Amino acid sequence: MVTSLVPWEARPLPMFDTLRREMDRLMDNFFGEGDGGRLESFSPRMNLAETEDHYEVTVDLPGMKPEEFDIQLQDNELWITGERKQEAEQQGRTFHRVERYYGRFRRVIPLGAGVDSEHVQAEYKDGVLRITVAKEASAQRKRIEVKT
Repeated sequence: MVTSLVPWEARPLPMFDTLRREMDRLMDNFFGEGDGGRLESFSPRMNLAETEDHYEVTVDLPGMKPEEFDIQLQDNELWITGERKQEAEQQGRTFHRVERYYGRFRRVIPLGAGVDSEHVQAEYKDGVLRITVAKEASAQRKRIEVKT
């Protein structure tokens, strides 16, 4: 059955992901930042959550080692950069399907004003990078009680 060869996508409209990647590639190539004409590039999936006292970023980086990526906080933006290396070809091994993405990546997450750069923690476990960035006390929500 032919449909068994098509990967199942959890996202509702994966065609827009492909369109976005192709547009990004087109713009990168136009402005001289291209990736050599590859059709796809590696951009790790991430989640950004906010609580009253911190931001929490989780990034999927399976198969990577902590020394293969870098985390920086600059100008209230969290920069995650790195490179996933492609497996070296081995003699006697023929690939029939290659769906994993490789290459350099950069994710820039704007966090807004009020980030406490002294209280940033990063943990990498089971292929998931979890970064916690504390908010400054002045940036935290404060409930104001109305007097009657």
